[in-house]
Amino acid sequence: PRLPFCDVLLAGLAPDGGLYVPESYPPLDLPRLRRVLADEGYAAVAYEVLSSYIDDIPAKDLRRLCEKAYTAEAFGDAEIVPVSELGDGLWLAHLSNGPTAAFKDLAMQLLGQLFEYELERRQQRLTILGATSGDTGSAAEYAMLGKPSVRVFMLSPQGRMSAFQQAQMFSILDPHIVNIAVPGVFDDSQDLVKEVFGDGEFKARHSIGAVNSINVARLLAQVVYYVVAWLRATTDDEQRVSFCVPSGNFGNICAGHIAKEMGLPIDRLVLATNENTVLHEFFSTGVYRVRASSETYETSSPSMDISKASNFERFAFDLLGRDQELLRDLFGRQLRSSGEFDLSGMAEFASIPERYGFVSGAS
Repeated sequence: PRLPFCDVLLAGLAPDGGLYVPESYPPLDLPRLRRVLADEGYAAVAYEVLSSYIDDIPAKDLRRLCEKAYTAEAFGDAEIVPVSELGDGLWLAHLSNGPTAAFKDLAMQLLGQLFEYELERRQQRLTILGATSGDTGSAAEYAMLGKPSVRVFMLSPQGRMSAFQQAQMFSILDPHIVNIAVPGVFDDSQDLVKEVFGDGEFKARHSIGAVNSINVARLLAQVVYYVVAWLRATTDDEQRVSFCVPSGNFGNICAGHIAKEMGLPIDRLVLATNENTVLHEFFSTGVYRVRASSETYETSSPSMDISKASNFERFAFDLLGRDQELLRDLFGRQLRSSGEFDLSGMAEFASIPERYGFVSGAS
């Protein structure tokens, strides 16, 4: 269904189990954004980018929410996302300055503000049900601390997060935040969340929402740091930049895809995986094959130990010309019956490097 932004924010997943996507990708005004960043900073750029998608929050309120989310106090640096030049055309965008040292703080701090604003406006409460491989859980819980209108129930794979991530999450003593360790891998937790969201009556009765990257609001907030990193690494509006992104659930690099579709001069989106190579296999061969829990490797980067990349469905939707029936056939019928589908023979797959800029590699 077509919904205003705040309805999508609170809904998380669509009633049929699908993911919400913007109807279109509005173009970026790069000269204006360069001036805004220089004069006003990260929060102002966030407002400029997000206001093209958020159609039901007054401009002055949205600007204030962005300013509350992106502060030097929260991120330890007035630039929010500093960019360091390493030499030979290589730059590093620092995405780990937030309260939990995860790039997901850059979206979660804003989501916390958006949830609190909209729930107060509607005089409602929300129960957030999420699944995490590590980063999302702690970033979400720290963003929702002290917000009485929100309760958080976070599922995580038992014994598969880093000790640091477990300490961040499990040491929070707040009656509104509950952590649940689930036997298996991240995908098992994510499947449980999607199953609950598929029960419309239960979801409505308990006012259940999502903070995972299945929530399109989080994805749009991540677009901002691609824009800011590009602005800080370039000197003119035609200069092209490639981004190399470690990927598990395809959310971070999907935000890069959206930025490119909005006109950000991105040359290549380099998708890097660890031993869990589902995404690398697709971009190399055209075959998307999910793995069983027993086939998912446990590595030193647990946030990448994922074999069912939720946000990949959003990219596939664009790749297939936004053909909902074809997407439903691939992700509904074929994936459920055989665990894979093959796009290698389609012209759309051959166009990926040139049209969308995606290339991949695995360690």
